Amino acid sequence: MYEFPFELDEFQKEACDYISAGKSVVVCAPTGAGKTVIAQHAIHCALKENNRIFYTTPLKALSNQKYYDFSEKYGSENVGLLTGDTSINRNAQIVVMTTEVFRNMLYGTNFGAVADNLKNVKYVVLDEVHYMNDEQRGTVWEESIIYCPTNIQIIALSATVANADELTAWINTVHSKTELVNTDFRPVPLKFFYFDSSQPDRILPMFTPTGQLNKKIKPEKRLWGNKAKKQKSFVRNVVKCLADQDMLPAIYFTFSRRKCDEQMEKCADLNLVSKGEQAKIRQIIDEYIAENPHLYNNKHIEYLIQGVASHHAGLLPAWKILVEKLFQQGLIKVVFATETLAAGINMPARSTVISSTSKRTDSGHRMLTASEFLQMSGRAGRRGMDEVGYVTVVGTMFQTPEEVAELVLSDANPLESRFSPSYSMVLNLLQRFSLDEAKELILKSFGYFSSDSRLQPLIALRSSYDDEIMERKFVCPYKLSDSDMKEYDKVRNIYVQNRRTYKKVCKQEKSKNRPLSDDVKQFGKETKDLLYKMQNYRCDTCKLYKKHSKNSEVIERINVRKNKLDKEIERQRDIFWNKFLAHRSVLYEFGYIKDDYPTQDGIMTSQIRSENELYLSEVIKSNILESLTPSQLAAVICALTTEDLRIDIPYLPFSQPVRKALNRIRDIRRRVEKVQNTYQVEAPCYINPYFTSLIELWVEGSEWETITEQVDMGEGDIVRAFKRVVDVLRQFTTISNVPEVLVFTARDAIDKIQRAPVDVD
Repeated sequence: MYEFPFELDEFQKEACDYISAGKSVVVCAPTGAGKTVIAQHAIHCALKENNRIFYTTPLKALSNQKYYDFSEKYGSENVGLLTGDTSINRNAQIVVMTTEVFRNMLYGTNFGAVADNLKNVKYVVLDEVHYMNDEQRGTVWEESIIYCPTNIQIIALSATVANADELTAWINTVHSKTELVNTDFRPVPLKFFYFDSSQPDRILPMFTPTGQLNKKIKPEKRLWGNKAKKQKSFVRNVVKCLADQDMLPAIYFTFSRRKCDEQMEKCADLNLVSKGEQAKIRQIIDEYIAENPHLYNNKHIEYLIQGVASHHAGLLPAWKILVEKLFQQGLIKVVFATETLAAGINMPARSTVISSTSKRTDSGHRMLTASEFLQMSGRAGRRGMDEVGYVTVVGTMFQTPEEVAELVLSDANPLESRFSPSYSMVLNLLQRFSLDEAKELILKSFGYFSSDSRLQPLIALRSSYDDEIMERKFVCPYKLSDSDMKEYDKVRNIYVQNRRTYKKVCKQEKSKNRPLSDDVKQFGKETKDLLYKMQNYRCDTCKLYKKHSKNSEVIERINVRKNKLDKEIERQRDIFWNKFLAHRSVLYEFGYIKDDYPTQDGIMTSQIRSENELYLSEVIKSNILESLTPSQLAAVICALTTEDLRIDIPYLPFSQPVRKALNRIRDIRRRVEKVQNTYQVEAPCYINPYFTSLIELWVEGSEWETITEQVDMGEGDIVRAFKRVVDVLRQFTTISNVPEVLVFTARDAIDKIQRAPVDVD
């Protein structure tokens, strides 16, 4: 084992030993426990053996951070970086990349042949593998593990999840011999506190020494209407309590960007930094702004100097980097952040504050999950600097202290599969495998592997049906079966019906003073015979007959429901393969597949990475884009890559060619959606021109201030929308069968979009 300059914890030693023994490993440990050390051991093994190692992360910002860390540690000549828009030293021994890039390499698209991509690669680190839970991108991790060659050792690093053993068993099945190292050990233990507004000058320990909820904590009063809207903020009180008890620096988590900024402003005059620290902050800001002049007039500078900052997706990337830099040096005392900060970025703090254990969603407030809470609270406690990390929960009217305590003591949630076939997945698999082989690969997904646990509610319901059937099983005193009783039922029902008919006919004939015909007499005789037949059954005199009959009816109804449920369980179990087949059917309709192999159009589509590859491919094929200028092309692509926004903002006017192009694309969207609906494929076809006029102005050379003045929208949101455009335009320059004129226009547009602040990561 590589000798570290410090003593490793037991779980770290165990994981390193497995790696040295040539095994893959899943390491499941709390945030801040030191999982990176295990990856470093694999890096040293690769360097020593003259092999290569890939280090993958879910976020580009995280990849950039790891690249700089590893470059400093192992020498920049030994480290490469591959993200959607960056390629540095790609053949280095240590290559940091986003997980999407690694998945694309395994497909052999955009990055050349798979064998060339993975030459001499012995290890791949899948950092933050719990991102498999991510609704939109979780599939990427499953694909990466399924397609990763078995001669490459996987080092999967995960935050605490409930079913780490199931994840390990799955990797063991689809990849190679894999061991689990699971620990709840935290090098810096956590202490939990509670703030309730009835005691605004102190924070209270959440638990007594015996582990019971502190009875001094009082629940918040319920407020309604205008009173709730005007509810006083106690953020200053909370931060002051932390400062007085030497519990700073802190990350103060809140679930609203607007509140992040408001809370920062409220705490700006608390004198959290000394004069010397202020001078150092000014110096770092001046040096940083000299390199990033677009931040010169940033309105948050004055708050940084007071030792407070906000950090959320609405801020410019370059600004967030500055905040992270100052916080890492201990110069920012409180960062007010949304939960996205909990996702892996290196910003250790002595304390975390969680402003509420419930969050607003489209369907009202819901409690945080145990994993969400663990991820945020786990940011507290700096290894080697703090003996204890502090977590403070702020009381709100949406939660009781008892609910908070229950959440704090809860185990992490299980990892759930988000595996979902896409058009490019179908095309890539059929390009390399037969339909049967593709099915084998789809059935290797973690979603299929864990389907029993995923289907547990349905299986439990089926079990309850079985239990009810058993409870209703009737034991006949005459040992007659249900079929015997049903035979009696049948005779009885015919007799009752016939008797009613016979009586009715007799009454009619009597009222007309007519004698009964021979047919009616015969019918009466047959009815009487039925009565004798019925009376021969034991059921006719059995006092339990009604109960037996009722039970039989109920069991029949339960069996009907059970059969429907069985079909649903089978459908759900095969849901991934059915989705694959549905996407395949749509591709056949559009001529992208023939004889289960991609056509030329299919090959082009297989190389696209977007929300709906088929839709984008149809737009490229339509020749609509070829007559556009760089600014117009960027504007159209921006409308196609901007997801539906929750807020309702008006569109700003954009040029006539862009309007005409989008109108023609609406026809394509209608056609695609019609076929998708036929096969029940859910893949969005966006046309949202929220940022269209902005990017058109930007590509034509407008200043950033001119752009941001146009809309009341976070600068970070605008940058993110522009970067999505760059990502798609860059694909136009690398995928097959794109018209040459479109390639040149796309390159020109990329060059004009990529200037500060958009090009800063």
